[in-house]
Amino acid sequence: MTAERRDPRADRLRHRVPGTSRARFTIEIAGSVALVGPAVTQAAAVPTITVENPAFLVAVVADAPGGLLGPTDRQLLGAGRLLAGGDGAVVLIAGTLSEDAGAAGADRLILLRQDDAPTRALEIGEIIAALKPRHALFSESPDGGDLARRVAVLAGETLFGDVEMLTSKQMIRPAGAHRVEQRLPPGRFIALQADIQPPYSGAPREARPIELDVTSIPPIDWEARDIAGDPGRMTLGEADFVVAAGNGVTDFGTFHRLVEALSATPGASRVLCDAGLMPRDRQVGASGTVLNGTCYFALGIAGAPQHLEGVARVEHVVAVNTDLHAAMIARAGLAIVHDAQEVMPALLAALAERAR
Repeated sequence: MTAERRDPRADRLRHRVPGTSRARFTIEIAGSVALVGPAVTQAAAVPTITVENPAFLVAVVADAPGGLLGPTDRQLLGAGRLLAGGDGAVVLIAGTLSEDAGAAGADRLILLRQDDAPTRALEIGEIIAALKPRHALFSESPDGGDLARRVAVLAGETLFGDVEMLTSKQMIRPAGAHRVEQRLPPGRFIALQADIQPPYSGAPREARPIELDVTSIPPIDWEARDIAGDPGRMTLGEADFVVAAGNGVTDFGTFHRLVEALSATPGASRVLCDAGLMPRDRQVGASGTVLNGTCYFALGIAGAPQHLEGVARVEHVVAVNTDLHAAMIARAGLAIVHDAQEVMPALLAALAERAR
């Protein structure tokens, strides 16, 4: 005996609610009737969180380029909310802002009136003096880091910069040339590195505007200019132009004179550093420093795999080596197949002639 096949389309039609333009159906579940289908249901409005009388304040100074909160600014607000907890309030300090700061986690909002760095630092200093926040957070960006140091000096406070981990009880920052970690309770002035704290993702906050009667700040005549550092003392990670010596270099006096004449930063292969002929912090390669500069000039370096990894990001590579088939010659955009000991004095002579 064959069982009768059930038609699912007939069941669907039987549960359809008549007289509606959109398809709506009733489905009985455990004695109750549920209305399902593509009908639009209005989501309940999420209430805005307000903090009327906070126990303390956490100030967040945003870069907000172009009047918009960037990813780092939102991460700062997330860190501010972490430090504020349930008793404190986060005060966002920013320039012109064209978006909702409450959705990003701000309980209060102060808009700055000054535009340039020196006068803005004075204004933020007065705001912090008036608010007396428990913590003041800055981003460790070029603009935010500069502003943090200006404000900290004006306030006579210690700035804890380069913070790479933050909790409500502890902050961690590198120390001793990044060889050790410094673990401390969260300080008052903190500059956070990017991507260490997630943005705020809770219900929207009030972002109540605050008007402070700060002292009128006179304009400051100032001039900003870049002062080039001594390339001979730069770390390899900061250097834009590195001249490195390998096993094919034996006259280090001539090598250092060439580096100085080219206004470059000295580097070396692992072989020379292992032999003690060059300092360890001058080693280029995967086991030393990976370069991010524009030009790399390799003298007498064959090009071991770990060394080539160290120059993989460099835009221009120039190599001098007696071996036509050396890996560094193949990597170079410009190669001189010759003895580096003879090339170095020739280059010095050419530079001296050019200077005359």
